[in-house]
Amino acid sequence: MTTVGFIGLGAMGATMARRLIDAGHEVVLFNRSPGAVDALVEAGGVRAASAHEALATGLVFSMLPHDAAAEAVFTAELLATAPDGSVHVSFATLSVAAADRLDALHTAASVQYVSAPVLGRPNVAEAGQLNIVAGGQSSAIVRAQNLLDVLGKRTWVVSEKPSAANLVKIGVNYNLVHTIQALAESVTLVEHGGIDGGTFVDILTDTAYTGTAYSGYGRMIVAREYPPLFTVALGLKDLMLAEQAAAATGVALPTAPVLHELLDLAVADPELSQGDWSAMAEITRARSSQP
Repeated sequence: MTTVGFIGLGAMGATMARRLIDAGHEVVLFNRSPGAVDALVEAGGVRAASAHEALATGLVFSMLPHDAAAEAVFTAELLATAPDGSVHVSFATLSVAAADRLDALHTAASVQYVSAPVLGRPNVAEAGQLNIVAGGQSSAIVRAQNLLDVLGKRTWVVSEKPSAANLVKIGVNYNLVHTIQALAESVTLVEHGGIDGGTFVDILTDTAYTGTAYSGYGRMIVAREYPPLFTVALGLKDLMLAEQAAAATGVALPTAPVLHELLDLAVADPELSQGDWSAMAEITRARSSQP
C-alpha cells in the first residue's frame, strides 16, 4: 500500500482518486469544495483539512481545472512546508507557461514536479485505461509509477522538462477539436444529401478512421446529444492553450481562428454551453440551409 495525497476532486480527479482507493492505497483527499470529498471518504479515503495535509504525505497528485487554480493552490508558501524528498504529479491540462512557473516554484522548494496530463474521459479513468503523458525527472516518475499503473494503461515519458508533457497534451486536444469540426461538416454535408448520418459514421469508422474519437464524437453529433463530459468552455480553454503555445514558439495555426469563432459561439449559446464541447457541431448545422 502506498500513501498519496490527492488535490482536486472534480469529475476526473474524483474518478482517479476512487480507483486508487479501490486498489487498496491510502489516499489523503483535499478539495476546495469539501462536499466532493464525502463519497470518497465513505469509500475508504482519508479527508485532509487542507492542501498542506495532502502535501504532507510526501507524494501528492493533483487534478485542477486550469492555470489559475493550480497556481492558487501550489504556492511558494505551501511548497515550503513539503517534507524532504517530496514529489508532486499534476494531471491537469495546463499552459506551457504555467507548467514552467510551477516547475520553478517546486525546484526552489526542493520538491520534484512532474507534469502528467491524461488522455481519456472519466469512464476511461474508471477502467484504468488512461494514457498518461509524463514530463519530469525520471526518479520522480519512477516513484509514482506503481500508482500511475493503476490509473493508466501506459505512461508516455516524453521529456525531463515537465512542460513538454503539457505541450503534447495541448497538441492532442488541438487534433481533437479538428476531429469534431470535420465530423460536424461531413455529417451535415451527407445529411443534406439525404444520407443517414449514422450510416455515414459507421462507414467512416469502419475504414479510414477507426479511432474512438471518430466513433464517439460521430455518434454524439448524429444523435445531437451532448452529455457534458468535457464542456464547451473547457474546449475553448484548451484551444486557447494551443494558440498561446503557438504564439510562444512562432508556429502558425491557420485553422485556429475558425475553430475559436465556432467555440465562442457555442459558449455564448445558453443551451450549447451546457453540453459537451462536441456541441459546437450545432453551429455548423445552424449555418447550413435546411435540406
